[in-house]
Amino acid sequence: MHAHNTHVETLAGKIEELTSQSVMQCYQCGKCSAGCPVRNYMEDSPNQVIRYVQLGFDDEALHSSTPWLCASCLTCSSRCPQNFDIAKFMDAVREVALEMEIDVKEKDVKKFHEAFLNQIKKNGKAFEFGMVREYKLKTLNLFQDVELFPEMLLKGKLSLLPHKKKDIKHIKKVFDEIK
Repeated sequence: MHAHNTHVETLAGKIEELTSQSVMQCYQCGKCSAGCPVRNYMEDSPNQVIRYVQLGFDDEALHSSTPWLCASCLTCSSRCPQNFDIAKFMDAVREVALEMEIDVKEKDVKKFHEAFLNQIKKNGKAFEFGMVREYKLKTLNLFQDVELFPEMLLKGKLSLLPHKKKDIKHIKKVFDEIK
């Protein structure tokens, strides 16, 4: 009689595969959470999400709204004494959640991410007006922040036409490879 060697893939393992870093690097000092500019909007702090993964509470990490609220500003990663890239970790958690088709609490944030990626795919770089238009249509939140539009247009923060990259075939190839 020989034992069957069954390997259960953990979230920690998937994240290590995606980011080339171990979640065990984090020793829970909390500097990432203390410096996070969007911490007040999160139900779990960034280091709590890391702790969930460290302890094998994969469901809690994957269903947390924190990775979806992460602005990827890198404040957390730059403050980490262990050089753990928390922004990259949050990105990996989002990627796994999408892959597993987990129902995201922050549906509008997910739609924002999708609109952003679609603009990169279509234009080779971010096209803010197209992204906002697509996001508004996806969420049907058409008139929220509408008063900001004229000022953003005048200050050159919003262009009505995309500036396409010349080598867009390369970018489309990257998106095809990801699928």
